[in-house]
Amino acid sequence: MEKIPSFTIDHNKLLRGIYVSRRDEVGDACITTFDIRMKEPNREPALHPGALHTIEHLAATYLRNDPTWRDRIIYWGPMGCLTGCYLLLRGHLESRDIVTLMQDTFRFIAEFEGDIPGAAPEDCGNYLLHDLPMARWEARKYLQEVLSCITEAQLAY
Repeated sequence: MEKIPSFTIDHNKLLRGIYVSRRDEVGDACITTFDIRMKEPNREPALHPGALHTIEHLAATYLRNDPTWRDRIIYWGPMGCLTGCYLLLRGHLESRDIVTLMQDTFRFIAEFEGDIPGAAPEDCGNYLLHDLPMARWEARKYLQEVLSCITEAQLAY
């Protein structure tokens, strides 16, 4: 079998950042998949599942309520390797196009207080696996160390 494109990226050199992972034509629309890489693969500890689950809930809620972007949001969810998330957006977009959106999203997570949206047993298939303090810590770290000073090297594979 052929390797899928994302497995051809040298993960031993991949930096934290925002990358266009792929683009797909669906009917007459383009869907851009972004790799929102929060951890350097194989060089730093992966995200804790509870923190990543909380990041998933908070980011998905924020993004689907953002007045500018909500109609373009297709999907937000964690990577199986626990080093970041995927964001799928309608449109032919570049990484630079969503830097402000990601800054706003991760600021929302870093500052979030209260009940995690969708973290009740009737709303979530694993409602006990959440860690808001760690999600806030990871979001703040990504915001300060990556998103607030992002470079071209962190915007293209």
